Amino acid sequence: MKIVSVLNPSILSFNIGDDIILDSIYIELHSLFKETFFIDIPTHEVIFRNSYRTIKKSKYTFVSGTNLLSSNMFFKKPWKLTPLDFFILKNVILLGTGWRNYEQQTNFYAKQMYKRVLHKEIIHSVRDEYTKQRLNDIGINNVLNTACPTMWRLTSEYLSKVPTKISDKAVFTLTDYRKDFVNDKLLIDILINNYKEVYFFMQQIGDYHYINELDINIKKIKFLNPTLRDYDDFLENSDVDYIGTRLHGGVRALQKFKRTIIIGVDNRAKEISKDTNLLVLDRDKIKDELDILIKSTFKQEIKLPEENIEKWKQQFIQED
Repeated sequence: MKIVSVLNPSILSFNIGDDIILDSIYIELHSLFKETFFIDIPTHEVIFRNSYRTIKKSKYTFVSGTNLLSSNMFFKKPWKLTPLDFFILKNVILLGTGWRNYEQQTNFYAKQMYKRVLHKEIIHSVRDEYTKQRLNDIGINNVLNTACPTMWRLTSEYLSKVPTKISDKAVFTLTDYRKDFVNDKLLIDILINNYKEVYFFMQQIGDYHYINELDINIKKIKFLNPTLRDYDDFLENSDVDYIGTRLHGGVRALQKFKRTIIIGVDNRAKEISKDTNLLVLDRDKIKDELDILIKSTFKQEIKLPEENIEKWKQQFIQED
């Protein structure tokens, strides 16, 4: 039986979005690798002896999703690689991974680290063209833009089941590390004016503190429990629209056949929208466009890079 290691950003994560990503990634990995034992290894702390041993025994090691890559590996690095990894860790395969932010040129240390630890032959999967270009710029060319694995099953047939008209209820999200007191207040006010019931899902604990800083009628909002299970249960059993700043909170809503408007606040949603036509409204356009969009009839028409997704999968099917 094969062992496959998964470098897992959802371990020790305060962001439920990481759980959403890993849920989809494991659907894809389980479909590719039968009779396989999967081991999770955290990316939010440095790799220790037992993890190195497990990786060494593994047929493949994937680093799974989220915006783990960065131009600077010294400060605020989301993937906790250390100089020791430069000498021990190798043949890691990217799966739906993205770049942390729009950033300056990749520094020498980060370049050398990625070129050392990432697999030199197997094709890597990244979730947007920006990330692919950043890797190409440092000489890593065995990369395909596959979009995020959370979207791989959002085909036109799948999305045909998503309602096109406004519901009675709305669920929204905020992003505590991308605060905009004016536009986020406006977002909530528009939802309260358009929907009979408005629910808030906190994808990170900081979102709870942030919503309480906003000058809004908090009594008009119902709070969901901050777990993926509760969020899934609500989506599966409610006629509800999703409108919010959390990319994967919105993608999860689409997975559950819910009418979705994602508010773009950073490079992740904007780049994926550019590549796939995922409906993303820039937060600066809330005032002029959100109310009209909510009341309109629209379809999600996502264009997946299906050829790239299949090419990435086939290299493992053929080798097995």
